[in-house]
Amino acid sequence: MASDAKSSDDRVNEELLDQLSLYGRRARGAVERIAPELSFAEYSLLGQVSAEDGVRAHDLARVFGLDKSTVSRQLAGLTRRGLIERDESRSVRVTPAGARLLRSTRAALLELLGDRIADWSPEERRTFADLMRRYNAADPESGGDHGHGSHG
Repeated sequence: MASDAKSSDDRVNEELLDQLSLYGRRARGAVERIAPELSFAEYSLLGQVSAEDGVRAHDLARVFGLDKSTVSRQLAGLTRRGLIERDESRSVRVTPAGARLLRSTRAALLELLGDRIADWSPEERRTFADLMRRYNAADPESGGDHGHGSHG
């Protein structure tokens, strides 16, 4: 009986992995269609820098689970294009041009999302958002879930 439960759990986890992978591919494609000047990674970084004004590269690397050198290269590209700037303490901030691009891209993505979930009830949307927040808050290093509360 335990092996049946295990194989059922494995099937569910495989389905989750497949669905998360499909979501990732679609999200990347949507960003690149809406804002061809931004890669999905750059859009994600720009959004995080905007949310945490004055963030440093090592903090971004930790958030995204990437090597600091990878994040630094991507930040350098955003800086060259005038979308972010570094201050004297090496913290990064979104420039007005970066904020405009982020706002317009996010608005278009929200419209696409709205179309996709138009027939979902408010409760379904909240449940999905809560589960995604919980998933994203889980600490992969400890295997723990630090996002089980109502805050995120």
